[in-house]
Amino acid sequence: MSSVTRSPHLITGVCFAICIAFAAATHAADGGAAELARAAQNPVSDLISVPFQNNTNFDTGYYENTQNILNIQPVLPFSITEEANVITRTIVPVISQDKLFPGQSSENGLGDIQFTAFYSPKKPTSRGIIWGAGPALLMDTATDDILGTGKWSAGPSIVVLKMTKEWVFGALAQNLWSFAGDGNREDVNSFLIQPFVNYNFPHSPGRYLSFSPVITANWKASDDNTWTVPLGGQIGQIVRFGKLPVNLSAGAYYNVEKPKYGADWTMRLQATLMFPKGR
Repeated sequence: MSSVTRSPHLITGVCFAICIAFAAATHAADGGAAELARAAQNPVSDLISVPFQNNTNFDTGYYENTQNILNIQPVLPFSITEEANVITRTIVPVISQDKLFPGQSSENGLGDIQFTAFYSPKKPTSRGIIWGAGPALLMDTATDDILGTGKWSAGPSIVVLKMTKEWVFGALAQNLWSFAGDGNREDVNSFLIQPFVNYNFPHSPGRYLSFSPVITANWKASDDNTWTVPLGGQIGQIVRFGKLPVNLSAGAYYNVEKPKYGADWTMRLQATLMFPKGR
């Protein structure tokens, strides 16, 4: 097996080893960890962060091989008025995958970059609802045809959530339509919804359980290949390396509904660098 085809497994192993090493540092969490965990679980908080989310998709494609997607997702908040922020989120996917279909080769490279900007009031509503809404843009940046859509796409994105002392629950949703790109590639009409439910342990500051599956629908596909519906969960912990707080989590999701050649299950490992104000 070549070094290219080994790369998804190598990345998975390295990320797993890093998370194990990080987990050993959980004693570094301080009294502010609970507050930081809640901020990290709010997609429209005014917290600068850089998540590194690694998704390893197993049994993918005709050959049931492995695909690895490392999403680098810098989040930058901007105060535009005394009442509102704009929260920008950029998702840069770095993809490494074994041969998935006949006639293809193993590929490593950049996927399509997505940029989203949420307008969000700084204060919750009278019912405690936090929300954000704005445009999402998917750019044709893939370094190989099989790593991207070959299209420029755009559409609306919205997030709604509510937070209590121990619970955070809500959902993020978007739909994208293609408007430019390679005329020989299939048009894009894709839907995504990510419900999330987080439980923060009251006696273990910064430690939490999370249910946040990424449910997608390709409206251009046949009925049997439209939906991907994962079920699973994650466990996470806020730790500190020096003065830098880092949000670490690990989990797995099994696809109870998927396209014919979609992945059977996914392992998700994430490390988020956090830059809270005044710390």
